[in-house]
Amino acid sequence: MADRPDFQFVTAAACRDPRVDNCPEVALNVPGVVALRDSKRPDEIVTMSIDDWRVLTEAVKAGEFDVRP
Repeated sequence: MADRPDFQFVTAAACRDPRVDNCPEVALNVPGVVALRDSKRPDEIVTMSIDDWRVLTEAVKAGEFDVRP
């Protein structure tokens, strides 16, 4: 298995509250790569290009992934 880059994950400020026990974490420290993981599953990492990250964040901001009743 190839060595995994040393990702330095961070969470959003809202997730730093100790009452919140499950948050997405993002690493932007490896050039050309954005890495995502779930704080409860830190060994499961998804990576994508910066362009794909841009498309994803724009879609989230536009409400494309909003949960609807």
